Amino acid sequence: MPKMKTHSGAKKRVRVTGSGKLLRERTGRRHKLEEKSSRRTRRLAGTIEVSPTHAKKFKKLLGI
Repeated sequence: MPKMKTHSGAKKRVRVTGSGKLLRERTGRRHKLEEKSSRRTRRLAGTIEVSPTHAKKFKKLLGI
Protein backbone atom coordinates (compact mmCIF):
# COMPACT_ATOMS: atom_id res chain seq x y z
CA MET A 1 0.00 0.00 0.00
CA PRO A 2 1.46 3.43 -0.92
CA LYS A 3 1.98 6.21 1.57
CA MET A 4 -0.97 8.52 2.21
CA LYS A 5 -0.49 12.02 0.82
CA THR A 6 -1.29 15.10 2.89
CA HIS A 7 -4.02 17.26 1.36
CA SER A 8 -2.06 20.32 0.18
CA GLY A 9 -5.05 22.66 0.50
CA ALA A 10 -5.62 21.64 4.11
CA LYS A 11 -1.98 22.00 5.15
CA LYS A 12 -1.96 25.61 3.89
CA ARG A 13 -5.00 26.53 5.99
CA VAL A 14 -4.41 24.80 9.32
CA ARG A 15 -1.62 24.59 11.89
CA VAL A 16 -1.33 21.75 14.41
CA THR A 17 -0.32 22.59 17.98
CA GLY A 18 1.80 20.39 20.22
CA SER A 19 -1.29 19.13 22.02
CA GLY A 20 -2.95 18.21 18.71
CA LYS A 21 -5.40 21.12 18.41
CA LEU A 22 -5.92 22.73 15.00
CA LEU A 23 -5.57 26.50 14.55
CA ARG A 24 -6.78 28.55 11.60
CA GLU A 25 -6.91 32.18 10.50
CA ARG A 26 -10.23 34.01 10.47
CA THR A 27 -11.85 34.67 7.10
CA GLY A 28 -12.38 38.11 5.60
CA ARG A 29 -8.92 39.67 6.07
CA ARG A 30 -7.53 39.33 2.52
CA HIS A 31 -9.17 42.00 0.38
CA LYS A 32 -11.84 44.75 0.32
CA LEU A 33 -10.48 46.06 3.63
CA GLU A 34 -11.34 49.68 2.80
CA GLU A 35 -15.05 49.04 3.11
CA LYS A 36 -14.70 47.11 6.38
CA SER A 37 -14.52 49.06 9.61
CA SER A 38 -11.31 49.10 11.66
CA ARG A 39 -13.25 47.52 14.50
CA ARG A 40 -14.25 44.63 12.25
CA THR A 41 -10.74 44.05 10.85
CA ARG A 42 -9.25 44.06 14.36
CA ARG A 43 -11.81 41.47 15.42
CA LEU A 44 -10.81 39.27 12.47
CA ALA A 45 -7.12 39.35 13.44
CA GLY A 46 -5.36 36.42 15.06
CA THR A 47 -5.88 32.69 15.02
CA ILE A 48 -8.69 30.59 16.45
CA GLU A 49 -9.24 26.91 17.08
CA VAL A 50 -11.02 24.88 14.41
CA SER A 51 -14.50 23.79 15.50
CA PRO A 52 -14.79 20.13 16.56
CA THR A 53 -17.07 19.30 13.62
CA HIS A 54 -14.48 20.51 11.10
CA ALA A 55 -11.47 19.31 13.10
CA LYS A 56 -12.32 15.67 12.49
CA LYS A 57 -12.43 16.23 8.71
CA PHE A 58 -9.17 18.27 8.71
CA LYS A 59 -7.33 15.61 10.69
CA LYS A 60 -8.32 13.02 8.12
CA LEU A 61 -7.07 15.25 5.28
CA LEU A 62 -3.79 15.89 7.10
CA GLY A 63 -3.27 12.24 7.96
CA ILE A 64 -3.18 12.80 11.72
